Amino acid sequence: MKNTIFRGAATALVTPMYQDGTVDYESLGKLIEFQISGGISALVITGTTGESSTLTDEEHKEAIRFAVEKTAGRVPVIAGTGSNDTDYAIALSQYACSVGVDGLLLVTPYYNKATQKGSITHFTAIANAVDKPIILYNVPSRTGCNLQPATVAALAEHPLIVGIKEASGDLSQVAKLAALCGDRIDIYSGNDDQILPILSLGGAGVISVLSNLLPGETDQICQKFFAGENEAAKDLQLRYLPLVNALFSEVNPIPAKAAMSAMGYGENVLRLPLTPMEEQNKAVLLAEMRKQNILV
Repeated sequence: MKNTIFRGAATALVTPMYQDGTVDYESLGKLIEFQISGGISALVITGTTGESSTLTDEEHKEAIRFAVEKTAGRVPVIAGTGSNDTDYAIALSQYACSVGVDGLLLVTPYYNKATQKGSITHFTAIANAVDKPIILYNVPSRTGCNLQPATVAALAEHPLIVGIKEASGDLSQVAKLAALCGDRIDIYSGNDDQILPILSLGGAGVISVLSNLLPGETDQICQKFFAGENEAAKDLQLRYLPLVNALFSEVNPIPAKAAMSAMGYGENVLRLPLTPMEEQNKAVLLAEMRKQNILV
């Protein structure tokens, strides 16, 4: 069995920004405190939800360093350091390790779309160059590249490749993955509407957008399931489904940014080419947040 980085929910943090588009570290610090006090199991910085693709190199590094320092060991911090350039991913991953992250989240190479053999070579090269555990990130809707279960099983032979964030949306694929890998890799849901189904296939938790708003409640879906309280876990999964749908009514993190701004964690500002949420969709999102008593 591999070393598990976390069990439960990890929040894929938004990156708050000021009106001029610069990173709002004060709001990021407040968001981290909200997450930890709310009972989250881990934090992911500079992932897709954190707009990593449009952060400058210095911003990317500073956000990672800041999150590690602010969290101060209270929960694991996982840094999104993936790239479609293997050398760049190695350099950024090595930096993240040097400032004390607990793990790395590595997305499949996007746009240039590596073959399965290329993916194995890519991830192995990164794993050989670092000293922290790695969670693979499979999100073919964004990358155009789908990590096959057999590929993940081969990568799980590496001692530092310990988990996968599965956001393919294909539960049959997740079942095959679980059957092939067993306890050699931890499977995390990458979709908030599939937390419980993936847990039922042996999953270890979720890397979540929803938990930006509801850290403790999202984590409880997992913890209730782990405790054998399946009905309670199911009730929570279904209770938050309308809110999850609203959070994904536009491309992530557009709705998440709108939600967190409404909660007081930075401005509703995104880096182009992302633009603020359409008003009709935002109205639905805010209404769902009020139904869950997130907003008054």
